[in-house]
Amino acid sequence: MDIRKPNLIYIFADQWRRQAVGFMKEEPVITPNIDRFAEESLVFDNCISSFPLCSPHRASLLTGKYPLSTGMFTNCKIGCDVRLKEEEICIGDVIKNAGYDTAYIGKWHLDLPEMNLSDEPVSGARGWDAYTEPGPKRHGFDYWYSYGTFDEHLKPHYWKDTPEMIKVNQWSVEHETDMALEYIRNHDNIKPFTLFLSWNPPHSPYDQVPEKYRKIYEGKELKLRENFSLEKSVVGVGDPFEGDFEKAKENILNYYAAISGIDENFGRILEELKKLELEENTIVVLSSDHGDMMVSHGLTSKNIWFEESIGVPFIIRYPNKFKRGNTDALFASADIMPTLLSAMGLDIPNTVEGIDLSRLLKGENVREQNSVYICSCPGSEVLLKKYRKSGHKPEEYGWRGIRTKRYTYVVNKGYVPEENKLERYLYDNYKDPYQKNPTMINAIEENSVAKELENDLKEWLERLKDQFKI
Repeated sequence: MDIRKPNLIYIFADQWRRQAVGFMKEEPVITPNIDRFAEESLVFDNCISSFPLCSPHRASLLTGKYPLSTGMFTNCKIGCDVRLKEEEICIGDVIKNAGYDTAYIGKWHLDLPEMNLSDEPVSGARGWDAYTEPGPKRHGFDYWYSYGTFDEHLKPHYWKDTPEMIKVNQWSVEHETDMALEYIRNHDNIKPFTLFLSWNPPHSPYDQVPEKYRKIYEGKELKLRENFSLEKSVVGVGDPFEGDFEKAKENILNYYAAISGIDENFGRILEELKKLELEENTIVVLSSDHGDMMVSHGLTSKNIWFEESIGVPFIIRYPNKFKRGNTDALFASADIMPTLLSAMGLDIPNTVEGIDLSRLLKGENVREQNSVYICSCPGSEVLLKKYRKSGHKPEEYGWRGIRTKRYTYVVNKGYVPEENKLERYLYDNYKDPYQKNPTMINAIEENSVAKELENDLKEWLERLKDQFKI
């Protein structure tokens, strides 16, 4: 084993949009540690969550395949048998087989909810949550301190290698950072290590954030995005915000406060790497799985094609090895795994569908992709029951689109088959960065840009064997 191979620390928060970080200068978020880290790193300005929902992105991140190719057409949830299959080849499997020590801490959300199998799971898991036992379902991660999905940020719980639930009275980001630091300190350095750290905040519920981070914003102006609106967007998809102006502002303040808390804990990890003299030989990535609308276009949550939902931060540092600065290269969920493996000198499995941009990290010329694919499918429990009765497949509906550096192009069939809907939206993100004025495409032949983009989308659908027909 070549001990000079780099360590990898991959940190990703849940529901953190690209715009909500200080150095982007788009929103009044206070993130001094992340801002300094960005100055030492390569920042991807066009990192896109291909399916802006937790489980689909996570499956794509780990496998290097597009979400629907893994069978992830929605979240792992009650009443649905969606999960990351044992036969998938994941980044953890590859890295472990290369001789690395491997660790996973925090939210997993890739396993079948235990309440799909039992009303009283031995582990105590409730709702969509699950204990993932040691073995192939952990996909190469040996050290395990994790849970399925559970949105109690101030009173989280975890499992190690037995069904015994570990309950904690500490903000989850801080506690998981403590565990990550303990893992890094106790690692013997005989072999390189890979650590995936998955923080749940700033995911809702937004008010579950320590008061000390809220106080950072006391007396400061809470400037809202230009597309903030209490009226729902004209598009027929997305979760409308149900609340008033003051509630929206309170949610946004708490969202920013959680990100400032993430910043503080991220800074702790960077400081420890420096203290232990691991900084020079450790690749550090900071990212998220998807964004959050936060009442832009009158919508909340995610799973929509707007930039606030699909745009995620992706900041990567490997001192004296990777270039610093910014890149506008298109970079999607499925591209992360092959790029990291290649950058670490490891082989990319032939199951991978994403592209390897590792040469770009090193400052070399690389052929960039002209577009990346984005998608969503029906996933609510009510709709899934309706689909099962009607004989339709969720994968045939929802919306599909592509994102280029300039344009977002979307074909929306909606989530209910009986509607027989087909809408086309074209956004010029250079002229209209807040996507307030889409062009509705009624006749594809009359718009040369939309025609070209639709042909590109059709090629993506064919390449990925997507069941969505247009």
